[in-house]
Amino acid sequence: GLPSRESDSAMITPAYVRTMAAYNSEMNRRLYEPASRLSDADRKADRGAFWGSLHRTLTHILYGDRAWMSRFAGWEKPTATLKQSADWCDDFAALKAGRYDTDKRIEAWAAGVDQAWPDQPLTWFSGAANREISMPKGLLVSHFFNHQTHHRGQAHALITAAGEKTEDTDLFLVVPQVIA
Repeated sequence: GLPSRESDSAMITPAYVRTMAAYNSEMNRRLYEPASRLSDADRKADRGAFWGSLHRTLTHILYGDRAWMSRFAGWEKPTATLKQSADWCDDFAALKAGRYDTDKRIEAWAAGVDQAWPDQPLTWFSGAANREISMPKGLLVSHFFNHQTHHRGQAHALITAAGEKTEDTDLFLVVPQVIA
């Protein structure tokens, strides 16, 4: 079965949070650079992904990151709803600038996470579940990074299907370069 809730946050350490924040930043760079070489029409073409297009997928990821950071660190909450998240930013240059700024801010936040933080509960109203939820921050930060990785995998597939190449994406190949 699944491990108990008490052990959920035990695996989440400040080093994990900082490593994943660095991986997140680098992976976003590795996707946004080839995405920048595509035409706006190619980025916005509906290719049957969960959020339709590459642009909408990247927009949803940024929306999700900012929504979670509003809970984790008091950032301004995105004004759109979850259902509107993929259409939250229409301009690719603004999306890319927002992505890179958000990544720098996530890394700065991660640098300040201490060992007590993952064990603390977080209570918020979830629009996705339409109810108030309370869970350990460690479990939620794991979801935060997994959500990014999940949708970046979709974005990677859309980029390569459009004929662009990306750099390595495997954590064990990426992280030594970014945290060295």
